[in-house]
Amino acid sequence: MLPQLFLDRMKQMLEKEYPAFLNSYEDARYQALRINPSKTDTDRFTEETSFHLQPVPWEANGFYYEKEDQPGKHPYHEAGVYYIQEPSAMAPAAYLDAQPGEKVLDLCAAPGGKSTQIAAAMQGKGLLVSNEIHPARAKILSENIERMGIRNAMVTNESPQALASVFTEYFDRIMVDAPCSGEGMFRKNEQACDEWSPENVKTCAARQQEILSCAASMLRPGGRIVYSTCTFAPEENEGTIARFLQSNPQFHIVPVERFAGMSAGAPAWSGLDVAPEHTGMEMLAHTIRLFPHKLHGEGHFVAVLEKEGTVSKNYQGYCANGEEKSLAKGEAKAYLAGLQEFLGKVPEDYAGRLLTFGEQLYLMPEHMPATKRLRVLRPGLHLATIKKNRLEPAHALALALSPQEASHTWDLSVEDARAYLSGQTFPAEGQKGWYLITVDGYSMGWGKLAGSVMKNHYPKGLRKLL
Repeated sequence: MLPQLFLDRMKQMLEKEYPAFLNSYEDARYQALRINPSKTDTDRFTEETSFHLQPVPWEANGFYYEKEDQPGKHPYHEAGVYYIQEPSAMAPAAYLDAQPGEKVLDLCAAPGGKSTQIAAAMQGKGLLVSNEIHPARAKILSENIERMGIRNAMVTNESPQALASVFTEYFDRIMVDAPCSGEGMFRKNEQACDEWSPENVKTCAARQQEILSCAASMLRPGGRIVYSTCTFAPEENEGTIARFLQSNPQFHIVPVERFAGMSAGAPAWSGLDVAPEHTGMEMLAHTIRLFPHKLHGEGHFVAVLEKEGTVSKNYQGYCANGEEKSLAKGEAKAYLAGLQEFLGKVPEDYAGRLLTFGEQLYLMPEHMPATKRLRVLRPGLHLATIKKNRLEPAHALALALSPQEASHTWDLSVEDARAYLSGQTFPAEGQKGWYLITVDGYSMGWGKLAGSVMKNHYPKGLRKLL
């Protein structure tokens, strides 16, 4: 049951379009996935799967699928070949337009859809800081970063204020998918409907102002912020952006292309007491609204913001922590030798980027900030667990590798992969040692061949019947 106060407001906002909007709640919601370009490409994926796929217009790697496809129950999902994501939610990260080699912050990142989309655009180059303030959600974020095989991400569990105290004009781009009242998800999530209230809308709007203020201080001159919500509430959309621009005149809205079905934001919904043309707020018409009665997706809002100014080519920004130091050459040499057992040839750039984090060995992203003063869940790519006189390969490493990078591989069919994912061993012959287990050439995890049995090293906490 949709809240009556919500319906009254939407009727006032949409006028003649209101009946079509209301009727959209009777329709089945659209579902989509986004393929992982570090694992596959569109041609290969569409050939190998029987899914009924149609392109999502605003995301090159996005595809609608049919309910009967059930991609979440396919081994390809566990192998990180794709990420299941609501189609409208793919728009904000597409507009962020992250580039390889940049420093990018996803400030409110859980569960990880936008972070993994940003990482795909960065192609493994540069630094991605994916942050989530809630510990349980930060853990889910970290798991999704791992499943998608992302090598250059640092996952943190901090408040925006804490991050702003460490980073000053540091990031090239910042994604702010702000916590909101969730009105756009009512069709998808009944709980969001039950929790809605006008008071919560106001609370969310105030919180969004604080988050955006923190993001502004962390963005370099000339950098880009994309602000997004999954709500229709003007206070949290045009209103939040209007108030932000009033208090941060060094920012402006960037006009961007709108795809078919997308609507312009409404300057009149800013909540300001004076006409938009007298305040410069007419630019709010360059923000974007996604309505479920106009396109195949749920409700969303997107604003692309840019900070005035330019920086030199070698600009670094300020990080109070400085950069994390890699292991000394002597210590690193021993670990590099240990990695050869399952990597074969260890890439040359590993030597200056190794980090121990407790009993774990990580490969840091380039120029990773020091972990002191920060709650860090994942300081880069988890390579191995350090055991007495040996290394045991990490599950994250398996998911990040292509078969060509591993010393030994063992490929499984889809049906055999289902058995592997449930924890079963299987007969095998070959050289003893660690094997990268793949399904149709996509990495899933590790096995260790002893005698004629491939022991299953898929993490027990992830095992499931598909």
